[in-house]
Amino acid sequence: MSTKVIVTAAITGSIHIPSQTPYLPIKPDEIADEVVKAHAAGAAVAHVHVRDPQTGKPDQSIELFQEVACKVKARCDIALCVTTGGGLGMSPEERIKAVPALQPELASFNTGSINFALYPAASKIKEYKFGWEKDYLQMTEDFVFTNTFKSLKYFCRTMNQYGTKPELEIYDVAMINNAAHLIELGVLKKPLYLQFVMGILGGIPASTENLVFLLQTARRQIGDFVWSVCAAGRHQMPMCAAALTLGGNVRVGLEDSMYLGKGVLAKSNAEQVENIVRIARDLSLEPATSNEAREILGLKGLDKVNY
Repeated sequence: MSTKVIVTAAITGSIHIPSQTPYLPIKPDEIADEVVKAHAAGAAVAHVHVRDPQTGKPDQSIELFQEVACKVKARCDIALCVTTGGGLGMSPEERIKAVPALQPELASFNTGSINFALYPAASKIKEYKFGWEKDYLQMTEDFVFTNTFKSLKYFCRTMNQYGTKPELEIYDVAMINNAAHLIELGVLKKPLYLQFVMGILGGIPASTENLVFLLQTARRQIGDFVWSVCAAGRHQMPMCAAALTLGGNVRVGLEDSMYLGKGVLAKSNAEQVENIVRIARDLSLEPATSNEAREILGLKGLDKVNY
């Protein structure tokens, strides 16, 4: 087992809404600042979404991505993983467009369709800051996050064209089979980087038993790979700790959980990064630098991006 662990910080995402926490970064400057602080705390990679700077609604504007990426690159050498999940309800063409524009080192690659449900949160919020928020949550009661084989091939070929490594988001066990099929077709290239996403309503429940099951299934289906874990809400730290004991890498951040501990809102992504780094060090593991992460994952390098 390697003594170096890749810590990814998922900075803002498209799941949480501004009314849920005052600490969610929305504006490009806020997002860039959070990336830099997370890097200083030990994150080697930042997973980046962007939002409308006025309303906080998930956006996929190339101008916003470029602004964030350029501001980050000017201040640190962190590797950026650009979203192709985008915001809920966006088309595949809208979701992928940041890859040709930025040509990033990494991009998320959602490997199958699921019922991506956020609607239970709507009843827990007493007052909304923006008009879009309640509808955004409620519509997920009748929403499928669609990733068909046609769109999966399209995303793979686009990433291959620009030298962007796909980070495979595995929300449930069937998605491992999807990845194996894409490898067989020759559109998904080894070596792979898998991220097991656990605890989403519509995906696999977050438990150590399920994580072991995912790992065993993936090893049978696709052989060797580098892997990481992220988990929703209260499962974030326990599942990341389990991943560390099993030889995996970890993702934390405000995209996945608004909290630092029970009832305590995280004031920044860096706080969560510091927490998981402390846990890693208690296990005699050290956070990888960004350049070490590049070597582990086989990334093309910061000099070959388009920002």
